Amino acid sequence: MCLALAPPTGPARRLRWGGGGGGAGLRDSAAAKSAESELDAAAAVTATATCAAVIKMSWHPQYRSSKFRHVFGKPASKENCYDSVPITHSVQDNHFCAVNPHFIAVVTECTGGGAFLVIPLHQTGKLDPHYPKVCGHRGNVLDVKWNPFNDFEIASCSEDATIKIWDIPKQLLTKNLTAFRKELVGHARKVGLVEWHPTAANILFSSGYDYKVMVWNLDSKESVIMSPVKTINCHQDVILSMSFNTNGSLLATACKDRKIRVLDPRAGTVLQEANYKGHRANKVLFLGNLKKLLSTGTSRWNNRQMALWDQDDLSVPVTEVDLDGSSGVLFPFYDADTNMLYVVGKGDRNIHYYEISANKPHLNYLMEYHSYNPQKGIGVMPKRGLDVSSCEIFRFYKLITTKSLIEPVSMIVPRRSESYQEDIYPPTASAQPSLTAQEWLSGMNKEPVLMSLRPGAEPLSPQPLPSERTLSMPTAPTSPHLFNQTESLVAEDGRRPFSLLEEKAPRWAAEHRQEEKKTWLSDGFDIFECPPPKTENEVRTWRGWVYQGRGAAGEGREKVRVRKMTHGVAWPGHLTHLAGSLNKQVMSTTHMPRYGGFTYRW
Repeated sequence: MCLALAPPTGPARRLRWGGGGGGAGLRDSAAAKSAESELDAAAAVTATATCAAVIKMSWHPQYRSSKFRHVFGKPASKENCYDSVPITHSVQDNHFCAVNPHFIAVVTECTGGGAFLVIPLHQTGKLDPHYPKVCGHRGNVLDVKWNPFNDFEIASCSEDATIKIWDIPKQLLTKNLTAFRKELVGHARKVGLVEWHPTAANILFSSGYDYKVMVWNLDSKESVIMSPVKTINCHQDVILSMSFNTNGSLLATACKDRKIRVLDPRAGTVLQEANYKGHRANKVLFLGNLKKLLSTGTSRWNNRQMALWDQDDLSVPVTEVDLDGSSGVLFPFYDADTNMLYVVGKGDRNIHYYEISANKPHLNYLMEYHSYNPQKGIGVMPKRGLDVSSCEIFRFYKLITTKSLIEPVSMIVPRRSESYQEDIYPPTASAQPSLTAQEWLSGMNKEPVLMSLRPGAEPLSPQPLPSERTLSMPTAPTSPHLFNQTESLVAEDGRRPFSLLEEKAPRWAAEHRQEEKKTWLSDGFDIFECPPPKTENEVRTWRGWVYQGRGAAGEGREKVRVRKMTHGVAWPGHLTHLAGSLNKQVMSTTHMPRYGGFTYRW
């Protein structure tokens, strides 16, 4: 839409509207007509230029379309949290929490040394004050990390300058665990970070306050390993963060000397180094296979800031985003499967999340999760431990020291259907290594072994899984008798009928839900892929469709086979609902989105 032009002012106004002395005679003269024509031409040119500028600017969409635009955070209920947990009061800027599908490990307070708790994931509620600890360090524990290929092995590092590898028993701990499997001794000062290699088995990286990064090979029989296989000495100050790319061939570090480095972890050489003075990085993160790095830190005006970098050119950041003036460290988490970035601030009450794209603007803000309690640390569940039936794409575990509480927060994509959503769950990294330690040390690189999150699918696959749903819509018959087709089932009990609204009250167990989902597939067709009508007009086309329904034996369940022509398309499938009365007729249908179907009134 073009902008309206205001009437001319000054001399032009006097010429056209007769302002000033002698204006009446001048208005009738030829000079006045010439001036008017020139003004009209100038106005037309200005209007054309204004419209062109507006059109040039308006091609950008006001909102960016994304399937993750409405992702929301859902905190766990009080009974599903971990209460009375003595969380550490350390001032170290670490996560202090590590999670896998079986356990949650959290650094705790301990007198006379360092310790951490290992709590089974299902053991929610109030923690016993005498719950056994994993203790063996002589100084405070600073970081813990689960082995990505063994859910019962965890690494811890401490102020006593050692790293210890622990085997966690599958049964519950009955007393303090003090016997470690391996001890790694090599750092001269306290060890602040540990990181497992993402694709090679038994390769562990550690960084200490001696400004060194050490590479450890755990494929040895010695219980105490005194020397690493590689020591990287390129840093001039304390290493604040470490991150691997997808196949583990590159290592990025953020250092207290305000430099970001990209290293060859086997050779220990610096491939890229950032000397940009406008951004002081605290944490750095590889963004999957996008060949980009993301760092969080502060700007030269001490505002919290994110910066996006090209991993092949760290001279200048691709883009910078200022967040706020708070002082807490920002922890970034990247989900390569959905290209979503989560930013969690230490001491904050919220979680920001963005979608990363290869094109400008690279950081697309989505939404923000708010809560009432600030987090001191954070843990993240691996993708293979998520609940795909509720469309959960990420899960945090917030450490709330003010309440001695660990609160799970699920990030959920709102979807109406309860069937498996293949578009938000691409093949993801599995718990199987793609390389042995010797293969990686000899120079080999391999991508992670992938797996599908679909329930019942093959657990491991070295390549991305092809689409498993090759279902086709059957040809719609044109016989008119389908409009009046009815089916009835023989009833063997006389219990009171009730609708799906009453079925919604109890929460089914996971096994029972999977068993029920099998009944939703009919003739190779998933009814949730082509759900019933959604609008009032479509519902009217189905209303008045009468058929008999009787309860089935024992369970009172009735499977009603539906075949209804709507706009020339047949909708086959089974609607499973509960019924217990004899010789009752369905008189009307009411749409209920929760189950993608209808509530039947009897």
